[in-house]
Amino acid sequence: MRTAYSVETVRAAERSLMARLPEGALMQRAAAGLAVVCAQVLGKVYGARVVLLVGSGDNGGDALYAGARLARRGAGVGAVLLSPDRVHAGGLAAFRAAGGRVLSAADSLGVEDALRGADLVVDGIVGIGGQGGLRAGAAQVVGLVRESGVPVVAVDLPSGVDADTGVVAGDAVRADVTVTFGAYKPGLLIDPGREYAGVVRLVDIGLGAVLGAPEVEALQYEDVAALLPEPTGESDKYRRGVVGVVAGSARYPGAAVLTVAGALRGGAGAVRYVGPAVDAVIARFPEALVSDGAPSKAGRVQAWVVGPGLGDDAGRLQDVVAADVPVLIDADGLRLVEAEVVRGRSAPTLLTPHAGEAAALLGVSRGEVERGRLAAVRELAGRYGATVLLKGSTTLVAGAAGGRGGGRGGVVRVNPTGTPWLATAGSGDVLSGLAGSLLAAGLSAGDAGAVGAYLHGLAARHAADGAPVGAQDVAAALPVAWRDVRG
Repeated sequence: MRTAYSVETVRAAERSLMARLPEGALMQRAAAGLAVVCAQVLGKVYGARVVLLVGSGDNGGDALYAGARLARRGAGVGAVLLSPDRVHAGGLAAFRAAGGRVLSAADSLGVEDALRGADLVVDGIVGIGGQGGLRAGAAQVVGLVRESGVPVVAVDLPSGVDADTGVVAGDAVRADVTVTFGAYKPGLLIDPGREYAGVVRLVDIGLGAVLGAPEVEALQYEDVAALLPEPTGESDKYRRGVVGVVAGSARYPGAAVLTVAGALRGGAGAVRYVGPAVDAVIARFPEALVSDGAPSKAGRVQAWVVGPGLGDDAGRLQDVVAADVPVLIDADGLRLVEAEVVRGRSAPTLLTPHAGEAAALLGVSRGEVERGRLAAVRELAGRYGATVLLKGSTTLVAGAAGGRGGGRGGVVRVNPTGTPWLATAGSGDVLSGLAGSLLAAGLSAGDAGAVGAYLHGLAARHAADGAPVGAQDVAAALPVAWRDVRG
């Protein structure tokens, strides 16, 4: 499990550890790790040229101490001081003693000249406590770096990215590699911040024993493998779970087919389809159990999926939501269902909106949701009293207050798999069927959402392999993703 911690939690852990260590020891650990990663990026340190972008405080100190280490190994290192009156004194003294050269941020020609021959830039402008975008002077220097095309290593996180949320409120550094200290920060795992971080390398500085509860967690292969339903010799279709699907319409029969496709590959013992696309479903999947009446009359199910391509069929939606089994609501179902109805359910509910649907549910713009994905998913989960899977470039799963769904203790889960090729019609229908099947197999709403998103993203990677992919291809690749996770 990869876990990420808030700035407040990391700061508290640092204070606790520093109280037991010699003064400056924690910063030296961070600088040593940073210098090692910089050396790996450079390949050859001796003779390399490195430019440090140094802000005030400890983040700049980390960069200066790491720069001193590189200088002692034969690199030519220059430091652009963006706040010369507030620079870390000890770091600057060590840097100068190692032969480092100080550059003025006001001397744009000098900075351009240094960048012209540079092999690496180290971003030490703003630390994890930074708020908002870069200030004008820093933004100007970062603009020169961007134009130079020199690889960038960020210290702890790219300057201008909010460590707690991943929000980018203005100008920010786009790093090729981010070296983060002690623990991952949520902003490194959640877009748009994740996109700015590049490859993230974690340097252990000894915080593990004193860290509190995480804010965000990301499942890894072994976590997903442990959660996947595993049939036994005594299993039958009911013990494995039967998932009901209410999807599709005369206008959108394909939504029913794709949802059933995902459900059949989701681990449940059987799929029971109810809706007007019976002919399309049975032609493609003869193993599906089909009917076109009321869901409550269709037969036994352990979970329902409702909404993809449903149109305005509020009657079937209401019938499903009234059932005392877990329900996944997607697409048109999100438009038709009322928050108080969801809050009143006794069984778990999993809502799976994309950013546009989440924006409509919250009464805000799509851009606001995409800029603040963590806040949006938490707000939705709290407002509806449900587990919410917010689809997108970073898929997040959050449970409502009180612990139903999400990760351990209400931690938000972030999905690490996927590919931009997943932005294609029908892929969300496949995910809904898959996650609904996992619900029927006995997983909690949070686990079903997180495991479903993980397998869905992994299947898309296998199906795409660098080329365009359709929703049917993703569904067909789900067994490959299962085998991949199980090893």
